[in-house]
Amino acid sequence: MPGTTVTTDNLEAELAEFYDQQAPIRAEFGADPEREARRTAFVELLRSEDRTAVIEIGAGTGRDAIPFRDDGLVVSGIDLSAENVRRCVDAGIDCRQASLFDLPFDDGAFPAAWSMSTLLHVPDTRINEALTEVMRVLVPGAPIAIGVWGGIDSEQHRLYRGIETPRFFSSRSDQRWRAILERYGTLERFDTWEDPTPGELHYQYAVVRKPAV
Repeated sequence: MPGTTVTTDNLEAELAEFYDQQAPIRAEFGADPEREARRTAFVELLRSEDRTAVIEIGAGTGRDAIPFRDDGLVVSGIDLSAENVRRCVDAGIDCRQASLFDLPFDDGAFPAAWSMSTLLHVPDTRINEALTEVMRVLVPGAPIAIGVWGGIDSEQHRLYRGIETPRFFSSRSDQRWRAILERYGTLERFDTWEDPTPGELHYQYAVVRKPAV
């Protein structure tokens, strides 16, 4: 909950270690029709605005980067996991191992951004820092699509079967997440859908437009 103290000193190192281990499993994940539909709509938005490139924050094993590339976009990505980066590079994606708090790109380097299930690993104490850094590398007026699991206010470490390294999660209510995103631009779209397996969280998908000036 907001105000609850959760130890996050080793957050990025733990995430890198976890996703290095999980990469072979994650590479075999099936398609999510809801996510694919939003990605298709986002590509159509970029084409309608003559935007030909996108940066992916948290590229994973290339689940979205490869389709973006196949749709004709110039894709750049970052990820904490060396194994995820290797898999993206092997697939022909320009991907670098980096922290979203220190992106290795110039100001205004990209006309659009995409980030799925990455900012949910950022604690409340650093979410403004993270979003500020992402907005830094976008041109004025750029759209950024962000997807996270949320619906309740909670911060905790969670274990995944077969992997000893925990992951940190910060979930946020729809109202609070919308308010956070609206600090950084115009919220043009906000959709939610339920997890196929029953649980307390749902997916939150947003498109935020960076101010034009």
